[in-house]
Amino acid sequence: MLRWVRQQLGFDPPHQSDTRTIYIANRFPQHGHYVPQKFADNRIISSKYTVWNFVPKNLFEQFRRVANFYFLIIFLVQLMIDTPTSPITSGLPLFFVITVTAIKQGYEDWLRHKADNEVNGAPVYVVRSGGLVKTRSKNIRVGDIVRVAKDETFPADLVLLSSDRVDGSCHVTTASLDGETNLKTHVAVPETAVLQSVANLDKLVAVIECQQPEADLYRFVGRITVSQQTEEIVRPLGPESLLLRGARLKNTKEIFGVAVYTGMETKMALNYKSKSQKRSAVEKSMNSFLIIYLIILLFEAILSTILKYAWQAEEKWDEPWYNGKTEHERNSSKVEYVFTDKTGTLTENEMQFRECSINGIKYQEVNGKLTPEGFSEDSPDGNRHSLMREEELFLKAVCLCHTVQINADQTDGADGPWHANGIASPLEYYASSPDEKALVEAASRVGVVFTGTSGDSMEVKSLGKPERYKLLHVLEFDPNRRRMSVIVESPSGEKLLFTKGAESSILPRSKSGEIDKTRIHVDEFALKGLRTLCIAYRRFTPEEYQEIGKRLHEARTALQQREERLADVFNFIERDLELLGATGVEDKLQEKVQETIEALRLAGIKVWVLTGDKHETAVSVSLSCGHFHRTMNILELVQHKSDSTCAEQLRQLAKRIKEDHVIQHGLVVDGTSLSLALREHEKLFMEVCKNCSAVLCCRMAPLQKAKVVRLLKTSPEKPITLAIGDGANDVSMIQEAHVGIGIMGKEGRQAVRNSDYAIARFKFLSKLLFVHGHFYYIRIATLVQYFFYKNVCFITPQFLYQFFCLFSQQTLYDSVYLTLYNICFTSLPVLIYSLFEQHVHPHVLQSKPVLYRDISKNAHLGFKPFLYWTVLGFFHAFVFFYGSYLLMGEDTSLLGNGQMFGNWTFGTLVFTVMVITVTMKMALETHFWTWINHFVTWGSIVFYFIFSLFYGGIIWPFLHTQDMYFVFVQLLSSGSAWFAIILIVVACLFIDVLKKVLYRHLQPTSTEKAQLTEAGSGINCLDSMCCFSDGETACTSVRRMLERLIGRCSPTRVNRSWSSSDPFYANDRSILTLSTMDSPTC
Repeated sequence: MLRWVRQQLGFDPPHQSDTRTIYIANRFPQHGHYVPQKFADNRIISSKYTVWNFVPKNLFEQFRRVANFYFLIIFLVQLMIDTPTSPITSGLPLFFVITVTAIKQGYEDWLRHKADNEVNGAPVYVVRSGGLVKTRSKNIRVGDIVRVAKDETFPADLVLLSSDRVDGSCHVTTASLDGETNLKTHVAVPETAVLQSVANLDKLVAVIECQQPEADLYRFVGRITVSQQTEEIVRPLGPESLLLRGARLKNTKEIFGVAVYTGMETKMALNYKSKSQKRSAVEKSMNSFLIIYLIILLFEAILSTILKYAWQAEEKWDEPWYNGKTEHERNSSKVEYVFTDKTGTLTENEMQFRECSINGIKYQEVNGKLTPEGFSEDSPDGNRHSLMREEELFLKAVCLCHTVQINADQTDGADGPWHANGIASPLEYYASSPDEKALVEAASRVGVVFTGTSGDSMEVKSLGKPERYKLLHVLEFDPNRRRMSVIVESPSGEKLLFTKGAESSILPRSKSGEIDKTRIHVDEFALKGLRTLCIAYRRFTPEEYQEIGKRLHEARTALQQREERLADVFNFIERDLELLGATGVEDKLQEKVQETIEALRLAGIKVWVLTGDKHETAVSVSLSCGHFHRTMNILELVQHKSDSTCAEQLRQLAKRIKEDHVIQHGLVVDGTSLSLALREHEKLFMEVCKNCSAVLCCRMAPLQKAKVVRLLKTSPEKPITLAIGDGANDVSMIQEAHVGIGIMGKEGRQAVRNSDYAIARFKFLSKLLFVHGHFYYIRIATLVQYFFYKNVCFITPQFLYQFFCLFSQQTLYDSVYLTLYNICFTSLPVLIYSLFEQHVHPHVLQSKPVLYRDISKNAHLGFKPFLYWTVLGFFHAFVFFYGSYLLMGEDTSLLGNGQMFGNWTFGTLVFTVMVITVTMKMALETHFWTWINHFVTWGSIVFYFIFSLFYGGIIWPFLHTQDMYFVFVQLLSSGSAWFAIILIVVACLFIDVLKKVLYRHLQPTSTEKAQLTEAGSGINCLDSMCCFSDGETACTSVRRMLERLIGRCSPTRVNRSWSSSDPFYANDRSILTLSTMDSPTC
């Protein structure tokens, strides 16, 4: 604890050097001068609070909200000075809100603590004292040798020491880190790879020197010094030796590794973004409104105070009215940018072989056989389909040129993968590329089966006939060559080169074969959204192979410029190829991904895909899912390694966009180029991105995803951002965006636990935004502004009353009315509205994404709507007060016994008119009427009358004063009072009704037009401005509305459908057809 405090204060920095020295098994030097370095423990902390800081930290965050702070100040003022209202009226609601919010946030953080405890308490095995010791994950220390079994996740960042394989290799999947579910191969250095037992590892004396922790998943620099007797052997360590926390061991029984980074210093933890409090656009608007109202309130208070003392200074006071006996918000509003992961979010990550081209002929797989295009399926099948020479050679190339592995649990017996009856048993393949796995599986289905490796040999069965090829050399894939090759020796002793790669890297190097036909077929495959590969081969003479072997050996053993030499040799080998054909593989998209992305575009939302996949894979999926269109001009900012080249390319792209401004552009950028662009050229990069219809970022580290989101989020336009993903690599992006959505996919629940919303599939994003987001925004916008409106109506008459009572703090309303106005009398209608309102039918909203544009730029919580509601509130307040004052002047005798109304009767009259008017105003805003709406709307008014009768009609023994005794009964006994109530309510609402009628008929929005589209949806038409027929005038609508309001027209359920003459939907028949409604229906 003391060390942590010292680190936070800067007195004890955790890393004082650029490197760390790790003694394996913590065998430190015996001399007395060595001081061990201090490292973090292995605990993962994703929670926000502790038991000690929960109360102060939570209270601080809650009182950062303007609304909470405002009511806290009001409560403290009421406590400190003599006020006519009780502090309970402000303190009790504030205490309730703070308590409920604290309980909610505390429960959410408790769930995070629970998840952390599960991870930190997971059992692990560590090599200590010559044996395996079972302990908890949180107890792992840097330098410990950890054993990890198959299908387990790595509990820390480990340097691989050995595995159950002789060569010290293992396969891992990093789906939770970079979203890739394909296998990656990691290898141990030769000196430790042979140490496969606990006893041998316990004797290992070695030291690792490596860089301090950093967030880059793909970079690791270090070296290991192994002491063998009197000799010290130094070996370099790179990313291929590092097993990252969160990755999972596959196709390997067990491995041993030494922990180099633990806990919050692992690369996975460094890519997590710390929890921050999100502020929605609604809350920001509400804060602005509160500040304005606070200024108005201060003005009223200061003015009242000045006038009070000014009037007290006069010699004569006129006090006709003076009575000396008186005692989290969410942000699914207008999203402008959607940032989505690819693997597992847009795709199923399941590759499926679709088509291929062999020797210029297109083939499809039909019932486990390769069938030429146009081939009749009605031909008799007979026995197993025989393959032509070209077909067999093509499939053998597919089965030999790859990095596929077979599950170690599946052993090759005498029959290999074939049972005695000739039926193939399923082989479980693993591959570093999902394309390779799909191709090998497709080849096995049509009769050429890769059955595994044995030493340096690859075994293939062609229609049941086993063949063994000796693997001589592997020419690994790299992004510059965009191809990979293998050199094998056939059973006949012939030396063959099999090559596969992108068509741009294979076709130019081919000298024979059906090159032109294959190029046409590749273009056709690409237009279908398939991922394409071309396959070629070459035969070597003994002399050629001898020359190739010599050059390869020299390049691979070179100490200087090894990569450049290897690239030259590979280019020398991979030439004069004979083209065999091409393949088309589909990365299966999730259901309705294309429709969802297109709907987002129609709604005015730009979609960015952020993925850790390779450039080619990402572009292919973007094309197939509709993110990129075939007619779109694709711009690339990739493989830049210096600021100058990156800046020059950005300037060229900006110039190209300006020249081709009519064409839609799409941008592809990789992680390295993005880092350079954001370092010095952020403004230029943003200019290019904003002029592109779609942006694809590939090879992205998790933290880079969050940086991209923050870049858009903090731009001058301040757009609302949404991030969606399904893996732990998406957590930082989800936490950074205004709205974070987690998909419950195959990569665990990390994204879901850290998100604001969770959905099952990407297709549900359209319903979440266009239906629930739209509903929520309209509801919350009306809720916020209605609360301001009804409180302006509530407070302003009290302010006006001060001019008639010499600013003596005499209240206009009884204290019980003051307390219950917001709690009981006017709370339920707006609450039910905010829960059930559907101003447009959900089907129409989802089918018409363009309606989402109506809430763009926070339109319903902008300054104009705010000003309208505020002015309306002041107008109604003035009508309440002065209407009551004029109709019941001081010389008017209104009671049957000739008595005049007193100040409490006057205040009660104002309060009654106010309760009825604000409730009816909510009724005017409601479009979707259920029995609950009717019950709370009319029930609130009835409850007010019943409560007032009981409150003022009975002498309550527990009240020390009862100023309202019999006041309400006397008020209702006056016919003039009833006349005044009706007249004032109608006068207040008439202006609002008139405004609605004029706007809906003269300047209707697309949403208001769409309110006519609920065919058979059963939406009750109380708000009759949305019900009008051909030839009907606005006055008819007003008459019908007034008839409804006074109860002479019973609302009915209305069936409506489109008309061909409707101007708004004339060019779009994608949803319901509507006809005009018969006028008798209303």
